Amino acid sequence: MPDDGASFAWYELLTTDVDGATAFYGSVLGWTTKDASTPALSYRLFMSGEFARSGLMELPEEGRRQGATPRWIGYVGVDDVDLAVRRMQERGGAVYVPPTGTNIGRVSIVADPQRATFGLLSGSSIARPAAEGLDALGRVGWHELLAADWRKAFGFYSEVFGWRQADGGNAPAETYQLFSAGGQTIGGIFNKRPLEPIAFWLYYFNVDDVDAAIVRVKAGGGRVYEGPLELPNGSWIVRCLDPQGATFALEGARSPDGIAKAPAAEYRWTTTWDEFSSKGRWRSGQPGGKGRPPGK
Repeated sequence: MPDDGASFAWYELLTTDVDGATAFYGSVLGWTTKDASTPALSYRLFMSGEFARSGLMELPEEGRRQGATPRWIGYVGVDDVDLAVRRMQERGGAVYVPPTGTNIGRVSIVADPQRATFGLLSGSSIARPAAEGLDALGRVGWHELLAADWRKAFGFYSEVFGWRQADGGNAPAETYQLFSAGGQTIGGIFNKRPLEPIAFWLYYFNVDDVDAAIVRVKAGGGRVYEGPLELPNGSWIVRCLDPQGATFALEGARSPDGIAKAPAAEYRWTTTWDEFSSKGRWRSGQPGGKGRPPGK
């Protein structure tokens, strides 16, 4: 088994409207963009100050013909992309883009056996902050896999990348499996609900004020399809669609004034692990999906 060190190293938005996505995420997350194109590939970087947070490119025409839709891709950093691809294929994974040299490093777009899509990256050329926690504003602070069968999914990633079970704190281990990479708890895996047609990875971007971010999402033509939902650690999350249909999530604080002004159905929830009710405050357990150990 590999060492506990293969963690997410890069994120990329594949979209059908690069200029529209640039304006949307610039408003929602405060990002600027920087051109990083090569003669062979048009590519932009989403920047937070001097640091690149993610990439942005047009969804390839070949992908569109095969039914691909706008989406966020998270890249797991590995020492050898070709070896990681072979390891995946031996365990039932699929390869959509074979190992290829690009302007950000050697990459491959792949899928796990349940067809949740993600990427592999080695030799990254992107400069990242030297010391930065998962809670830094503007970065992805949580990685969540909505799987068809979470136990099998965790087994796959554990074998391929060496991910380990992490302490679930208040989260029931039979429904939501936290995982660690590089000695740090970075995400969770759980079974998707029937309303989610396919397995997929969902990435949570940190914001300082969830209510203000919701306003920006809606003003930019995006949609909040779930939340705000309160987590046991006191933070709040919303799950969203951007104007082109890519799914993403936000996490941050809410002010007492923001909570007081919110419609009751927006923030008072009763929860089970299988579905949400429409109103009532959480009484026990965790929300479907996001769960964290104490202190995260």
